[in-house]
Amino acid sequence: MTCESCVNWKSNPMDIRSGAKYPSSTLSNFASNEFEFDGVFCASMEGLLQSLKFEDVQVQREICGRVGIKAKMSGRDVDWKITHMLFWNGQAFSRFSQEYQTLLDRAFESLSYNKTFCTALLATGDAKLKHSVGSVDASETILTRNEFCDRLTRLRELLSKERLDLH
Repeated sequence: MTCESCVNWKSNPMDIRSGAKYPSSTLSNFASNEFEFDGVFCASMEGLLQSLKFEDVQVQREICGRVGIKAKMSGRDVDWKITHMLFWNGQAFSRFSQEYQTLLDRAFESLSYNKTFCTALLATGDAKLKHSVGSVDASETILTRNEFCDRLTRLRELLSKERLDLH
């Protein structure tokens, strides 16, 4: 891939989604980006996110090992929207709590140790990241478009700073 083909990534908004071209597709929660979170193997961010709908820790660990649509479908029939409660490692979180936001921050920080993910994130340059799929309403989704893009942007800034500090 030439630098000329990277120009559009760095100057235009980039829609992060699984069916898009690199690097967008690699940043999707559906992508197979392995990482460890609180000692639990996660095959994708989608697997981890869908696992949060289940209180049973063993079920969570199983779903964390899933990728893409298989991970997404794991949580499809769970009606968490009645209570807006989510779970991780035996602890309950209100969807609207700061503790849940901190959990998401920690999850994305753990994902940032995946080299493939980091390389793709840095390849976005300074493009404005957007996510046209999903909801903007926190009562309808476990990760809103803004929560997702804000975390990616923050991670990119931290990774870019670390890269500069190394030189």
